[in-house]
Amino acid sequence: MNHMQTHGTAATSAALETITYAIGQSALGNILVARSPIGVRAILIGSDAKTLEQDLANRFPGSVLIEDEAGLRDDLAAIARFIETPGAGLDLPLDTRHGTPFQQRVWEALRTIPCGVTVTYTALARRLGMPDGARAVATACAANAIALGIPCHRVLRADGALSGYRWGIERKRALLEREAAI
Repeated sequence: MNHMQTHGTAATSAALETITYAIGQSALGNILVARSPIGVRAILIGSDAKTLEQDLANRFPGSVLIEDEAGLRDDLAAIARFIETPGAGLDLPLDTRHGTPFQQRVWEALRTIPCGVTVTYTALARRLGMPDGARAVATACAANAIALGIPCHRVLRADGALSGYRWGIERKRALLEREAAI
């Protein structure tokens, strides 16, 4: 008998959450989309599919990960289309339960930044009522597992420089250039 299944605790049900995922190609490299029954749990970008799968496993330890290319084909197509044509938007239901309450506040604020617009970490912190919170906002951006859906690529340093993008500065630059061209 599986020991985890014999205890009816909240931790057990969370540990047994099923997340489906699929990997596709985009103009930025490989993209991995992962979904729970609530919505998209992760959009990861990288050069190597195995590395993306490991990143997903590390972010959701204890979850049951099932590859489902057919079931997530539409999500992959929508993400690839958004990368090519950001003005089209990316309207996917998101599941942000993996974030702390503060991270979720930051991520919600990020979702209000229009395509083609950037904001500084300091300005975003002020918008959240934390004038000295730029570093905390940057940390919340770094914890974001839903690239593009939660557009942390639209946040810049106070001097306007690109900084710290989980999926690489070159990808951040490419996304911002495409959005600026709308």
